[in-house]
Amino acid sequence: MTIRPFHLAFPVKDLEATRTFYEQVLGCTIGRTSDKWIDFNLFGHQVTAHLSPGEVRDAQANQVDHKNVPVRHWGVILEMEQWKELAERLKQQNIQFVIEPYVRFKGEVGEQATLFFLDPSGNALEFKAFQHDESIFAS
Repeated sequence: MTIRPFHLAFPVKDLEATRTFYEQVLGCTIGRTSDKWIDFNLFGHQVTAHLSPGEVRDAQANQVDHKNVPVRHWGVILEMEQWKELAERLKQQNIQFVIEPYVRFKGEVGEQATLFFLDPSGNALEFKAFQHDESIFAS
């Protein structure tokens, strides 16, 4: 099965701050834009920031591996080297992590490198990596 790019639309409170963050911090390229939305290429996936300040809200958290994981979050599963490069780039940009980069479930089924941070509108993003893709859905 060939995996196709996904599309995700999400609310933001400031398009210019969002553009700067996704373009300069995450390295996204810009697709189509308007005065109400921006399409970003996020690791080959189309994510669209829509100006909708009233929909922006803080995410609640649940305990996972003794950490407060934002319930409402999204991101990309990267290859391990990509994840390490992103983690280093985020550290160099002084991004404040919700959860610092670390390996979760070490030695267990589902072991994964993960990190969480917020975009300028408070949307929680998680980027993770597995040593082997077969582990992504392992139970």
